[in-house]
Amino acid sequence: MRGGLYRYGIGPDMEAALALVAGFYDRRKVGDAGPLGFRRSTDLGLLTACLPRLLEEGIVAPGGSRFLDMGAADGRVNVLMSYLARVSVGVELDEWTLDEHQSLFHEVSERLRAKRLPLPPRNLYLFQGDSTDPGVHEKILRETGLRFEDFDLFYTYLVMQEEFARMIVERARPGAVFMVYGLGPILPRFEGLKLLEPLSPLEGVLALYRKP
Repeated sequence: MRGGLYRYGIGPDMEAALALVAGFYDRRKVGDAGPLGFRRSTDLGLLTACLPRLLEEGIVAPGGSRFLDMGAADGRVNVLMSYLARVSVGVELDEWTLDEHQSLFHEVSERLRAKRLPLPPRNLYLFQGDSTDPGVHEKILRETGLRFEDFDLFYTYLVMQEEFARMIVERARPGAVFMVYGLGPILPRFEGLKLLEPLSPLEGVLALYRKP
C-alpha cells in the first residue's frame, strides 16, 4: 500500500499511520485470553490492502463517507476507518469485547505519538448493544446526529449477514454499500442488494454489495 494513496489526498504520514494501526491490531487478536477464548478479528493488513481499489471506485470517500461497523468487536476497524471517513461508528453486542477498546486505543495512540504520526481523528463513536435494536440507533442519533439511513458504508465480519442485509435493503439510502469481510470465493447473494463484480472479493476476503 505504501506510496499508493497520494492520488486520493492521503499523504505519507497518514499512510504510515494506517500501516502502524494495522500492524498493531493484527498482532493482538480479540479474545486471545479470557473466559471466551480466541475470537477471529478483521485482518487490518488485508483491509488496508483493499483501500486503493475502494478509493479508486469511490466506495470510500475520504472525509465524506459515513461508516457503520455493525459488529465492531474492539473497534479496530473503526479506528482504521476514522482516518478516512467523515464519521466512524461501531456497535458491539459483547460488552467484554468492547471493553478491550480503550486500553488498545490508548496504546496505539502512544505509538503513533512516539513516531509523530497523525492520531485517529475525533470522529469515532462506539456503542454497546445489538445493531438491530432501534434503541441503539436512537443512541447513535443522539450522539452523532446520524440516522441509519444517513450512513453510506456498512460493515460486518460474517456476523448476521442476512439480518444486516435486510436492514440495509429496508432502511439504507440508495447507493449504500454493504461490506462483508471474511468470505471466500463462493459469495452469498442478498435479495435487494447487488454484488459488485468483479470487485468482489477484494484480497480474497471482502465482498461488496450495493443497494440500487
